[in-house]
Amino acid sequence: MIDDKQRSLVTYNHVTYLLYVLSYFTAGLLWIVPIVMNYTKRHAADGTWLATHFDWQIKTFWYSIVFFVIGGLLLVVAFGGIGISVLSDSGNVALVSILLTGLGLMIIAFTFIWHLYRIVRGWIALTDSRPVP
Repeated sequence: MIDDKQRSLVTYNHVTYLLYVLSYFTAGLLWIVPIVMNYTKRHAADGTWLATHFDWQIKTFWYSIVFFVIGGLLLVVAFGGIGISVLSDSGNVALVSILLTGLGLMIIAFTFIWHLYRIVRGWIALTDSRPVP
């Protein structure tokens, strides 16, 4: 790969990692921009160590989406169960709903921390000019 092209892709990856971090301060609204950027330039890095960074960021995005949705669905089901338990005076449904709420919140918290860890780990590897696993 030509050195200028590689430098350009390194800079490009720095920008996408930065946008992922900034998305935490925009309630996730900025999350879509780096994933589109990654898909746009992904093939320009084929066969190089930089390809691992594109794949790393894309996988991080999609796994995070899946786990956030799972956690969110558990919360929706749990809150619905709380409403049903109030209407039917069922303590068992309320208990299950509280447990599901806790599980949903734990999944969302884990995903949040895991996503941030992957972004930081990838960005450090990029700064050190090495691939991510």
